[in-house]
Amino acid sequence: MPFNQSSDKDLLAYAVGAALYMPATRQTIAEDLLNAKHEGLASIVIDLEDAVGDQQVELAEEMLMQQLFLIASYVKIGVLPDSQLPLIFVRVRSVDQLKRLIGTFEQLITHITGFVLPKFTPENGESYFYEIASYNKNRGESSPVLYGMPILETASVIYRESRVETLLGIKRILDKYQSYVLNVRIGATDFSSLFGLRRSPDMTIYEIAPIRDTIADIINIFGRVDSGYVISGPVWEYFSNRERVLKPQLRITPFEEALGHVGRDLRSLYISNSMDGLIREVIMDKENGITGKTIIHPTHIKPVQALYAVTHEEYIDATSIISNNNGYLGVMKSQYANKMNEIKPHLNWARRILARSQIYGVLHEQQHFIGLLPGHEQVYS
Repeated sequence: MPFNQSSDKDLLAYAVGAALYMPATRQTIAEDLLNAKHEGLASIVIDLEDAVGDQQVELAEEMLMQQLFLIASYVKIGVLPDSQLPLIFVRVRSVDQLKRLIGTFEQLITHITGFVLPKFTPENGESYFYEIASYNKNRGESSPVLYGMPILETASVIYRESRVETLLGIKRILDKYQSYVLNVRIGATDFSSLFGLRRSPDMTIYEIAPIRDTIADIINIFGRVDSGYVISGPVWEYFSNRERVLKPQLRITPFEEALGHVGRDLRSLYISNSMDGLIREVIMDKENGITGKTIIHPTHIKPVQALYAVTHEEYIDATSIISNNNGYLGVMKSQYANKMNEIKPHLNWARRILARSQIYGVLHEQQHFIGLLPGHEQVYS
């Protein structure tokens, strides 16, 4: 389903998908969007925080303004259509910077979907969303809603003795401003730093014990169906060849079944670029109810987006469960004849599957996500 920043919030929350981070000092942001440089790009985060040196903040803000002005100009003259414009977010450093930028951007802010709010805590969270809510209350009727996406990444979140109290404090703030909260994001890099850790490309974030436990509690508090939040997965930071220690995490069979004899070569390509770890981690994200992921390299866009496509079997199960939610059945055999679908226990799962299918589509009955992966041109050449 097509979407833009004015689409319904529930749709946008799933649509953020693979959010590509780039420093605000990048001089070609507008040009790259104009030329559709990155196929499949759905959202970008222009970073004024960790990707920018402390001595470059003023310069980064000026360059951000220049790029937003160019984007607005391209949109105005019609050379950059809505269908080509991703959701644009800006990651700020502080509440003061957020307040200043909202005032400085003026009309340019209408091209921004929202702000990413780093190191979000009960202490600073209210101030962040107060500024966002104030803007929204005073915006023009034709201007789209401005959203916030808090990042949970501080010591008080990951340290066991303070975690639950901190998460509940954050939730109270987000509940108060829920109409402006698009995603709850997880900052695993900052979490790892607190323990002097960095996961290798052979591991997923779920195999780093303190972060795994923290993610579990974040999901427990924000991932409940009645909470109404979409949680986005932590960044995968590898994108090039490096020596392996453990066995690859991609089976050969699905690649051969999807692509025939060239499937084996495509699998090798993804393994050599540390993509098998990314694919496994996104699968783990999905299994834990997480939708979307922070990415730092364009080669991650299509693999992440492809993995969120709904399989034909999932779609058939979900539609069957919802259509039979009429009080006459409690359980039934799936149309694939390989499982039992229980109406009430699986109803919330089915609704999430259908929500995801609106953005990422449904695979053909015989299709595997591998068929959506880029790289065919490299293995055919």
